[in-house]
Amino acid sequence: MSYSDSPHLPLGKETAYPQHYDPSVLFPIPRAENRAKLGLSPASVLPFFGVDLWNAFELSWLNLKGKPQIALAEFEIPADSPCMIESKSFKLFLNSLNSERIADEETLRERVVADLSAVAGAPIRMRMFTPEQLSKRGMQEMDGVLLDRLDIEIDPNQKANPALLKADHSCSPIEQCVVSHLLKSNCPVTGQPDWASIQIRYQGRPIEEEGLLRYLIGFRELGEFHEHCAETIFCDIKRQCKPEKLSVYARYTRRGGLDINPFRTDYNAVWPDNKRHARQ
Repeated sequence: MSYSDSPHLPLGKETAYPQHYDPSVLFPIPRAENRAKLGLSPASVLPFFGVDLWNAFELSWLNLKGKPQIALAEFEIPADSPCMIESKSFKLFLNSLNSERIADEETLRERVVADLSAVAGAPIRMRMFTPEQLSKRGMQEMDGVLLDRLDIEIDPNQKANPALLKADHSCSPIEQCVVSHLLKSNCPVTGQPDWASIQIRYQGRPIEEEGLLRYLIGFRELGEFHEHCAETIFCDIKRQCKPEKLSVYARYTRRGGLDINPFRTDYNAVWPDNKRHARQ
């Protein structure tokens, strides 16, 4: 049975918020199902490694005196974990802390990390910040050549066809970094839009920019999770353009107090610093 057929999937359903801490609301989504669409079997050696960076803006609990506490949290879920965590269940889980009395931040962190890691099937990292601490980090946009500058006529209903991706093999290899703010996909269950900026770094023959932009815009009507979109883009570019090195980093706008930012690479690329963008 597919995860989308599970009666326990909370996404797209009216759901009551837990009144007490409840890790049982967490819903795992096996990565293997979507990766099979990319020709990656469970026994395959993944063509990438990386991380899913989650930022949570609605974290609250009670101290032992009953006084509410708040923080912002960053989670790192490794790309090779057997499961992703469905975002609505993640939100329900975090909000189940709202009435829980917890001695200190370290106790909270240990409990949350243990439960999330058990569901994902791999160790998860969590960092917590006060609003004042996070505000000092500021915001920044992705660096790179902006593909959106291209003045092209396009069919906005055209699907993301990998055949649009082409490299100029008559040119010498280059190191290039390109960015677009026009990535949009849709939740595969509810159909709600998911907006993102994407950064692609590669070393290899120059990738035709117009075709790449048309390809990225083609995700507009695709119903897939954030993580799978990033992996699809990575695999399609790798197969069609054959770069020697490649990294794909997508930063999605916040929904339900959470944003998800998948990063996939096949080399020791610059690791994302998880700074917010203007749209986040």
